[in-house]
Amino acid sequence: METNYNYKNNLKSVAVFCASSDGVDPIIFDEAYNVGEYLAKNNISLVYGGSKLGLMGQVAQGVLDNQGSATGVIPDFLKTKEVVHTGLTELITTENMHQRKLKMHDLSDGFIALPGGFGTLEELFEILTWGQLGLHKHPIGILNSNRYYDDLIAMMDKMVKKGLLKKSNMDLVLVAANIEELVEKMRHFEPIPVPAWMNKNQT
Repeated sequence: METNYNYKNNLKSVAVFCASSDGVDPIIFDEAYNVGEYLAKNNISLVYGGSKLGLMGQVAQGVLDNQGSATGVIPDFLKTKEVVHTGLTELITTENMHQRKLKMHDLSDGFIALPGGFGTLEELFEILTWGQLGLHKHPIGILNSNRYYDDLIAMMDKMVKKGLLKKSNMDLVLVAANIEELVEKMRHFEPIPVPAWMNKNQT
């Protein structure tokens, strides 16, 4: 999507979706910490899943080490000493995963997916679907660390070519290889109009 630099989003807080495991790629692992550091130094609060483990823990630590704000949102069944980060600015406990996602949405001005597994993809595609349906107008970014998401992006391009995904909906996905470029794209993202079939005021 062509960036409209006349449009400006106020990104005070960003939800980050990513893995709760370390993985085996040191570039991806280090980049997660750098994301947290960048958010803190640019006065953008972190909203994330509340874990101290894996890439999630790296992002949070990057924020906290640089005097930023980190809010964790975790369902009660995951709130154990082995999982939860106890040094966060704020920790919010929900009853279940669905409430967790709703709370993260409510607290955030934008969303970023770092590398992750099934859970990360589920969170990414749900928030994309909400944006496609006009349920929110926040920017959604994919941080393509060390080209991790190349195949996923190619699959989405294939969906467009096969006529199963509208190009305008594909344009909801902002992609960059580094956090600086991604946040710049997110700041200037212009939301698509609500689908006509969902407009109750349309006759």
